[in-house]
Amino acid sequence: MAKILLDCDPGLDDALALLLAHGDPDIDLVAVTTVGGNVSLANTTRNALRLREYLGFDAVPIAAGAEGPLTRPAANAEHVHGAEGLGTVRLPEAELAASELSAVDLIIREIDAAPGEVHLVATGPLTNIALTIRRDPSIVERVASFVIMGGSFTRGNATPAAEFNIFADPEAAEIVFAAGWTVVMVGLDLTLQAIADAEILARMAELGPVGTDLAVPLATFWTNPDDAEWRGQAVHDVCAVAHVTHPELFQSRRARVEVETAGHHTTGMTVVDFASAEPNAIVPVRLDVDGFWDYALGAWGRVGRVDRAGTIGGVDPRA
Repeated sequence: MAKILLDCDPGLDDALALLLAHGDPDIDLVAVTTVGGNVSLANTTRNALRLREYLGFDAVPIAAGAEGPLTRPAANAEHVHGAEGLGTVRLPEAELAASELSAVDLIIREIDAAPGEVHLVATGPLTNIALTIRRDPSIVERVASFVIMGGSFTRGNATPAAEFNIFADPEAAEIVFAAGWTVVMVGLDLTLQAIADAEILARMAELGPVGTDLAVPLATFWTNPDDAEWRGQAVHDVCAVAHVTHPELFQSRRARVEVETAGHHTTGMTVVDFASAEPNAIVPVRLDVDGFWDYALGAWGRVGRVDRAGTIGGVDPRA
């Protein structure tokens, strides 16, 4: 079973990534940390807490992290995710509180509790990860792997050159890529292959309430299925979690990745050199789309049978 710590900014696709991390019986979700990004830290943390109770992973600690970037004014993506971050989805208020630990403290605690076993997955701006490295640079030697959803080698979405998670805190990203570990950079070139189109939405709707009330509205909020040219909405962050347990679904290349922090038009760009003799990253470039959706929908379907006792179909998902 893969131990995963998910650092995220829920966020439509972050919520779907949490759904996958909880629903896959081969994943032990050991902790969740939040960061300001898609929406404010208050909202990303509130969404994580609500999702924890709605989906039934109450025993998993959640800790709040950085409100904004290391040095820059905060950016957000409310125009994509909605003012509160989950589009039209409204979940009950959480009864359980966040941990009293900071995100950095929780990350260090969980990695030190199982050195070499915890896969650190980041699906938001990399501020919490950079702060953790500043606190304890040796942390990079004690993770099982480090996977991000962020960056690209051909295009951006926050700007023509930069993907949002890197653009939101390029200084943090620069620290992370230079830290001496191998970063698995699941970027836009890969995630835009994971499109929830009409066929996938129909399969989501068959999952029950977790499909109709959560997955479908999350996967359609910022696009318009009624548009004649609509082809679907990408589930970016789900790909980062999927890479941990199913790397065979991804065709990847080694590369050297540097982060642009000073460019007038290119701040936040990930400059990817596939010919470098000194790679610091693994960059997935091609996705087994059918295999990915079979995996994700299968895991989400298990949560579709969740009850408030935190079991799936009456069976402990970790049994």
